[in-house]
Amino acid sequence: MTYSQDIIDGFKSITTATLTTVLLKKGLRNVWIRGAFPLQAASGRVVGPAFTLRFVPAREDLATPESWASPISTRAAIEAMPEGCIAVIGANGTTDAGVFGDILCARMRYRKVAALVTDGVVRDLEGVLATELDVWAAGAAAPPSVAGLTFVGWQEPVGCGGVAIFPGDLIVADKDGAVVIPQAIVEPVLAASIEQEAFEAWIVEEVRAGAALPGLYPANEENRKRYEKSRGR
Repeated sequence: MTYSQDIIDGFKSITTATLTTVLLKKGLRNVWIRGAFPLQAASGRVVGPAFTLRFVPAREDLATPESWASPISTRAAIEAMPEGCIAVIGANGTTDAGVFGDILCARMRYRKVAALVTDGVVRDLEGVLATELDVWAAGAAAPPSVAGLTFVGWQEPVGCGGVAIFPGDLIVADKDGAVVIPQAIVEPVLAASIEQEAFEAWIVEEVRAGAALPGLYPANEENRKRYEKSRGR
């Protein structure tokens, strides 16, 4: 799944906080990926289609260093990642085995993958940060993935941070974490989010001018009309 540059750029101006509000209004509550936070203090907002990778708990006959050379491996998955995608790794919240390290992240950066999002952790943290790949994760751990996980495939539905994510869903990630937008409603969510951001910006200006919150946020009919007028409607 690919999205137009206009859609990507549009979502880059929308906070994940706004997106969760808009999605809530559309009946979607479980969209924020638990445990995934930016590892880089200065990380900006990234937007891209989800490229999913799935791990299951380690099984000793499969989770071995030799498995890294298998046709079904994280190495092979990285070579299938398209430019601009966001790699979403479902790691079952495992925090004692790093899903990716510096070498894999360096290869992703070279292939112009937009970011990595996982409910698990990375390893070789200093090296991962040096690649300048944007990473949202639950932290870092020294052991490799096979110490606690078995990689089983890519581009299939995954659970990440308690959220169901399908290949091609749109991911937006910023300092508040990462949010998934089902691909079927990306365009209406963008339109509603732009309007929500404009409305909240107007409310902030009203608050700075001394307005009280009751009747303003949420807006009563009078304040809603004032807002519409300010927009030239």
